[in-house]
Amino acid sequence: MEQIKGYVEHIIYRNADNGYTVMNLVSGGEEIVCVGSFRTLDQGETLEIKGSYVEHPVYGSQLKVESYEIAEPDDAASMQRYLGSGAIKGIGEALAARIVKKFGEDTFRIMEEEPERLSEIKGISERKAREIAVQMEEKKDARAVMVFLQKYGITGTLAVKIYNTYGNGIYGVMNENPYRLAEEVGGIGFRTADEIARRAGIHADSDYRIRSGILYVLLQASAEGHVYLPESLLLERCAKLLDLEEAAVEPQVSNLAMDRKVVVKRPPEEPEGVKKVYAASYYYEELNCAKMLHDLNLTLQGENGDDGMLPSEEAQLAGKIRKLEQAQGIELDGLQKQAVMESIQNGLLILTGGPGTGKTTTINTIIRYFAEEGMDIFLAAPTGRAAKRMTEATGYEARTIHRLLELNGALTEENRAARFEKNEENPLEADVIIIDEMSMVDIHLFQSLLKAVLPGTRLIMAGDINQLPSVGPGQILKDMIDSGCIPVVMLQKIFRQAEESDIVVNAHRINGGEPVPLDNKSMDFFFLERKDVNVIYKHMIQLIREKLPPYVQASSYDIQVLTPMRKGNLGVETLNGILQEYLNPPDASKKEHAYGEGIFREGDKVMQVKNNYQTEWEVVSRYGIPVDKGMGVFNGDMGVVKEINDFSQEMVVEFDEHRRVSYPFHQLDEIELAYAVTIHKSQGSEYPAVIMPLLSGPRMLFNRNLLYTGVTRAKSCVTILGSRQAVNEMIANGHQNKRYTSLCERIREMMR
Repeated sequence: MEQIKGYVEHIIYRNADNGYTVMNLVSGGEEIVCVGSFRTLDQGETLEIKGSYVEHPVYGSQLKVESYEIAEPDDAASMQRYLGSGAIKGIGEALAARIVKKFGEDTFRIMEEEPERLSEIKGISERKAREIAVQMEEKKDARAVMVFLQKYGITGTLAVKIYNTYGNGIYGVMNENPYRLAEEVGGIGFRTADEIARRAGIHADSDYRIRSGILYVLLQASAEGHVYLPESLLLERCAKLLDLEEAAVEPQVSNLAMDRKVVVKRPPEEPEGVKKVYAASYYYEELNCAKMLHDLNLTLQGENGDDGMLPSEEAQLAGKIRKLEQAQGIELDGLQKQAVMESIQNGLLILTGGPGTGKTTTINTIIRYFAEEGMDIFLAAPTGRAAKRMTEATGYEARTIHRLLELNGALTEENRAARFEKNEENPLEADVIIIDEMSMVDIHLFQSLLKAVLPGTRLIMAGDINQLPSVGPGQILKDMIDSGCIPVVMLQKIFRQAEESDIVVNAHRINGGEPVPLDNKSMDFFFLERKDVNVIYKHMIQLIREKLPPYVQASSYDIQVLTPMRKGNLGVETLNGILQEYLNPPDASKKEHAYGEGIFREGDKVMQVKNNYQTEWEVVSRYGIPVDKGMGVFNGDMGVVKEINDFSQEMVVEFDEHRRVSYPFHQLDEIELAYAVTIHKSQGSEYPAVIMPLLSGPRMLFNRNLLYTGVTRAKSCVTILGSRQAVNEMIANGHQNKRYTSLCERIREMMR
């Protein structure tokens, strides 16, 4: 076991979720690559580490950290890190090192009282020395705060953020309630604040700690899709997180409610019912959505001035619909005609149904009706791929909801980001708005959309109620339908052309809990029984490289592997490493960059894995001239690595619609390989062919809903590799993970 003391010179990779970190530690002039899990860490920190050297097959010798402590730096080291943090304009890390080497612990006194002596150092003129002295005086308070924060392990950019937020008030914050950092400073979560508070001597049963823990648990729940938690579950999770008794946590829920940080509701019809605890912002988002839906849910007046239409008007409308059918050479069934009628008569309409039930035909007829009436129509979907499919299916331009609402990712003076230019003060100027793939829309995006829609505008929302719910919190489509307060048309008939596709027929069988034929007599739905994982790998690669591209007339890039899991032999992480090796192997002509435990290579298929509203993209012509630009790259966007530039430390990715984004190497945690993606991440996409490896997995993941979603992502061919038993068990497992949402209740309350 090695014991080493040094400072963090560079963080190569850090997983914010679990703290796994790869970093360079400088000790005695030697640079050591260390790997391990660290609660909080920043460049420049001094650490005392215990660990053992291991030999990585790709990256060579590394020190695997078993335990560590953040050491108190000596004064000179603190000064050097402060100066090298960029706090003083014109001083970088190298110059900071030279200054401190020259003056040692007397550095700050020299800079304040005898700044002319700085010119003794190579690279500093007398003029620059005076400029530095002025800055030192101006930033005296900031400097004191930065050095003070190092006692708590806070350095670099995080310390600057904290000073910018509190100024000299930070001393009071650290003495009284360091947990305010988690609520008020971007980039600091509960676990970081908890570690800081521990160093500050805050007791484990402090009221501040418990309150912060409650808010953190509610935030974590939102990442699971919940809008609230039942109080009993909240108390259980908090007690486990804080290592306290539930009785110690419970009073703080009421205190947070009094401070309006949380909202506690009990169903009025159940006076002794379960209490629901919401983070205040989530409660009011649902309430606002319900209010805006109420305002939009108008029955548009007929010519008689009353709600509804006269029989003569309905007959006239039916005649117009018949003409539209004749013009398109189609015949709508009863429910499709009802959907068209409802869209004309109501301010809101939900159109739902499974594959092959004619949603696209119905939407096309609705569009053509309103176009002939001279109305302005906007089309949108949650993702770029879904918008592209909508454009191809309708012949009208569809945009992402973010682009429809004119996302502006630039920071404001108050450091607020990701605002939409279209809102209640600057609404969308449209008569009809049609949104597809509504099952993917979460509560945040839905509220932003509704704010930009004026009462009197028709809002038509289409989606498949049986798809997986949104990645973000809420289950908007399901809650609106379950409320019973909004017009809904659920298409059910599978049309003859769709009946010829076993993908469509089997999707409906899966949804109904019926077994599907796995006899390979189909032309577009195949099952290959393979029990050995290595054999599955072999056949998967063979299908992608050789068999499927000519069969579906697409490239290997377009064939998508979908899997229920991230971990395991058939999870995303393992599959991507294997598929990259065979589909985009190392080549002298392709640059690559090691990041974390993997490698990015030019030509790799990748996916954005978090929303980034500040990232800029541009579309360039074949001559390299920008022809369009904008901001925002979103969770689920897929692209190809076009260029890796070691000199500029950037990687260029081209996403759908030829949008190019340059990622600094330190930002590569936002993307990952996408030869295989989880079924959840595939929502809203359609691929020429889908391969699903299914052997075994957790029951909560291996369910009917997930299999249905995976199968319906394929346009021309589905191939399942694995176990017949696994497929049949998924179909039989109708369990869906419970989401705690209440938009349904809020809508009913509002409509009453």
